[in-house]
Amino acid sequence: MSLLARLAPHLPYVRRYARALTGDQTTGDHYVRVALEALAAGERVLEANLTPRVALYHVFHAIWLSTGAQLEDRGQAAEDGAPDDASRRLMRIAPRSRQAFLLTALEGFTPSEAAQILGTDFSEIERLIGEAQAEIDAELATEVLIIEDEPVIAADIEALVTELGHTVVDIAATRTEAVDAINRRTPGLVLADIQLADGSSGIDAVKDILARFDVPVIFITAFPERLLTGERPEPTFLITKPFQPETVKAAIGQALFFHPRSARKAA
Repeated sequence: MSLLARLAPHLPYVRRYARALTGDQTTGDHYVRVALEALAAGERVLEANLTPRVALYHVFHAIWLSTGAQLEDRGQAAEDGAPDDASRRLMRIAPRSRQAFLLTALEGFTPSEAAQILGTDFSEIERLIGEAQAEIDAELATEVLIIEDEPVIAADIEALVTELGHTVVDIAATRTEAVDAINRRTPGLVLADIQLADGSSGIDAVKDILARFDVPVIFITAFPERLLTGERPEPTFLITKPFQPETVKAAIGQALFFHPRSARKAA
């Protein structure tokens, strides 16, 4: 089996991870591309004692660590010389803690697998995850709009959001309901399914919202392939159903952590 065939099933997810880690689609995709180029050129190899997925993330981290200083310096100063919101939030969590947290909570690796990826041990991963979670939990609470047509799933998401200290301002089951909800109150975060009750699209609902308001969006869907195509701007935060509660919590923390705190594009 060719190298590309072995890695192809895992590429959408390492791209998702890279974007969450860096807080930016272009930067994340760049690191993944460099890692793949290094593999193709023979400059890096997949560790034979690791599964293909773990080995791919291991190579990605080797590349990221070798040039990561560029990321940590990126955007620290805005045009007026002051750090912007996204950069300040990025700097609050040390890169190593951020990696451990995302690998386990967002990507679903076990702590042992995360240790293999990062070249450390189980106890260190546990410590890093705890540090990252404490930093994320310290972020300010916000108001959340849920776009989900399944009442049971919507209730589960609402419970998770509330547990994190946020407030659910509305639950919409259709594109129209979502637009009406955001007209009544602008949330600080949107959690959206793709396929809605009346056949309308959560993607279109989000497009309607983002045309007017600058808010972070997390897609929670059973159809991730509809978004991870590489053919158009894609969401940084994407969760596949059925989801794990810790995955949703992690994505919420990261979305709020990375998104600039500007609320409104236009009235």
